[in-house]
Amino acid sequence: MIGAEDRARRTLTEAPADLLVDRIATDLERSYGITDVELLQVDYRLAALLPLTEGEPVTGPGHPAWRCFDHQEPILADRTGYFPVSMRGERRGVLRVTPLPEDRAARDELLGIATALGHELMAVNEGTDVYRAARRSRRLTLAAEMQWELLPGRSRIRPSFSLAGQLEPAYAVRGDSFDWSDDGHRLWLSTINGMGEGVTASVLTALATHALRNARRGGLCLADQAALADQAVYALHRGEQHVSALLLELDLAGGTMTVVDAGSPRLVLLRDGDVVEQPLEAQFPLGMFDGTDYREQQFTLRRGDRLFVLSDGVIEATGQDARYGGTALDRFLRRTGPMEPLEAVRSLLGDLRAFVAGDLVDDAVVVCLDWTGPQP
Repeated sequence: MIGAEDRARRTLTEAPADLLVDRIATDLERSYGITDVELLQVDYRLAALLPLTEGEPVTGPGHPAWRCFDHQEPILADRTGYFPVSMRGERRGVLRVTPLPEDRAARDELLGIATALGHELMAVNEGTDVYRAARRSRRLTLAAEMQWELLPGRSRIRPSFSLAGQLEPAYAVRGDSFDWSDDGHRLWLSTINGMGEGVTASVLTALATHALRNARRGGLCLADQAALADQAVYALHRGEQHVSALLLELDLAGGTMTVVDAGSPRLVLLRDGDVVEQPLEAQFPLGMFDGTDYREQQFTLRRGDRLFVLSDGVIEATGQDARYGGTALDRFLRRTGPMEPLEAVRSLLGDLRAFVAGDLVDDAVVVCLDWTGPQP
C-alpha cells in the first residue's frame, strides 16, 4: 500500500507545472487534515519571503519562516509548521502548513514532501513563469532579467564545500554576475563584470559567461578558458569593450585552488577568525587586447577556510564619508563565521545597505565558499 509521503511525491510528479502547490494542498488535506498550504518564495533581493497565491510578504528577520529558511530546519509555531523548500542546497523558500499534525512521523514526512517540492520547482522552472513572477516584489529591469537567467543558482552544497552568491541591486543589476559548476572532483567558480551600463553590459557578460562555459565543458585548463573567452570578446569588440573576471578551480581531493585574475574583484580569506586578502597576480581583463596569454597561480585551502569574492560595488561603497571595504567590512566578515554561506551573503549585503543608508548605487557581487575538506 502506498504511503502518504509517496503519494504526495507522485502527486507532485504528475501535476501540471503551474499547479504544483494546488495539487499538493489537496493531497495534504486528504492525508494529514491540513487546510491551509502556502509556498513562500524568497525574492530576488533575499529580503522577503513572498506568498505564491495571496497574503502579506514575510520580511521580519525573527519570523518563524525566516528562521526556517536560514537554518534549513522545520520550525513549529502556533499550530503552524514551516518546512524548508530546497534542492541540493539551492534554497527556494518555505512551505507553510496549518494545522500542523501532532504525529512526529507525519511531520518528518512533511519535511520530505517540502524537499520533493523543491526538486519539482527546479524541474518545471523552464516551462512556466508562474514561480518566477511570484518571486518579484517589483519589476526587474531587462538587464537584471538577463543576468538572473545566466546564474547557475544561488547556493550549492556538497560534502566537501558549501557555496552561495548574490547580485545587487537585485532588481536593476547591470554587468555583474557569477557562475559555478562541479563534477565531484573539481569546482569551478567565476565572477564576471562586463563594462558599461544596462543591456550593453548584460550582453557583454552573457558572451563571456557562455565562452567560459564552452571552454570549461571542452576540458580546457583555467588559463585556456580565460584565453578562449578573451578571444571571443576581442573578436566582437576589438578592445573597445572588455570584461573583468576572476576564475577559480578547486581540487576537491586536496583543496588546491587554481586562480586566473583577469581584472577581478577582491578575494578575501577568513581563516581561524582572521581576515586576510589573498594576493592575486593581476592580468588584463578579457577582450582588452588581442591574444593575451593568461597565467595560473595556486594556493591551498585548509579545512574550515571560508573565501569571499567581493566586487568593487562592495569594496568601494561609501557612507558617512568612509569606504565600506575597510574596517567595517573586515569586522563584519569575522561575524559571519557561524553563518551558513547564503545567510552570510544575505547578512553582509544587509550590513552594506545599512552602511550606505539605502540602496546600492553600483553593482555588487558577493560569493561565499566554505571548504569543509576532502571527503572519503
